[in-house]
Amino acid sequence: MRNNIMSRSSAYLILFFIFIGALFFVNQAVACSRVVYNGPNGTIITGRNMDWKTKIPANLWLFPRGIERSGNAGSSSIKWKSKYGSVVVSSWDFAVSDGMNEKGLVGNLLWLAESKYPEFKKDGEQPGLAISLWLQYVLDTFVTVDEAVTALSKEDFVVTTFNIPGTQRMATLHLSLSDKKGDSAILEYIDGKLVVHHDTSYVVMTNSPIYEEQLSINAYWKDIPGTIMLPGTNRAADRFVRGSYYINSVPKTDKVEVAVPIVFSVIRNMSVPFGISTPDQPNISSTRWRTVADQKNLVFYFEDILNPSVVWLDLKKLDFSAKAKVKKLILEDHSYNYARESSKFLKETKPFEFAGIE
Repeated sequence: MRNNIMSRSSAYLILFFIFIGALFFVNQAVACSRVVYNGPNGTIITGRNMDWKTKIPANLWLFPRGIERSGNAGSSSIKWKSKYGSVVVSSWDFAVSDGMNEKGLVGNLLWLAESKYPEFKKDGEQPGLAISLWLQYVLDTFVTVDEAVTALSKEDFVVTTFNIPGTQRMATLHLSLSDKKGDSAILEYIDGKLVVHHDTSYVVMTNSPIYEEQLSINAYWKDIPGTIMLPGTNRAADRFVRGSYYINSVPKTDKVEVAVPIVFSVIRNMSVPFGISTPDQPNISSTRWRTVADQKNLVFYFEDILNPSVVWLDLKKLDFSAKAKVKKLILEDHSYNYARESSKFLKETKPFEFAGIE
């Protein structure tokens, strides 16, 4: 009898903490999730959900080496030439939100309401980079996470934000990076300062609160066996806990035909069902599409929730040479009828214009 009473008391205590957590995070929940799968024999796979309240048109792009770019932040914008080719996902064809370069470096941009970027004066002396190009700069320039973190930590330029075109909402994002060695990093701008979390263990990322606090929440849940209880809401903190448990509990294999579906299964478990809208939590949004990047085999997968076909591009089949053309795989209208490896459907086109400071 005593054991039953103690078990009941423990259960109530757990539920109490869940309730307190719900009250604390109710106004901080934002969508999108990312996980990194570390399997045997160099099997590294990164998956993400793109969650947004309204339609967020996406297309796949092939960018070759040798593209001259500007930071779109006025006359003081940084300038560079892409060292590495990449396959990326555009959002509204004015920003890059996901991608993998030809060396297996993967990046994902997710929403972080707490983001606060350094002050920046357009056409001033300080070099600037529009946030729409933040990920593309990394994919163009670096091979490994360590290389990217070392360079970005010097803060030779300012990442600057702006209103999302057509809205009065500022773009507030944090950046996750992973490479084919299994290294991982999360980069956030908090109170105008760059904060970097760099470790192979940082395999999960969602949204609010800031990453340091997400790690603390997850540490609490590690003492509660996931086979007994996991937080099941759509809030970012709950999705973080579920993702951490599942990505570390699923079987580890180097069989790509199994490992890729495993990552899809984990990221789907962290999804928000289509059409879900919470009136008092407007930032909890439906999952719109997913990406999975096989960094060992250099294959980039895309799944639109309004189209049952998973499409992918094998980067080994693509021409990233400096003489190659920019190409696009149109996905934004959901009605495409290609599936599986789809490099033959890429169409030569002009590159889109990145949004910047007007």
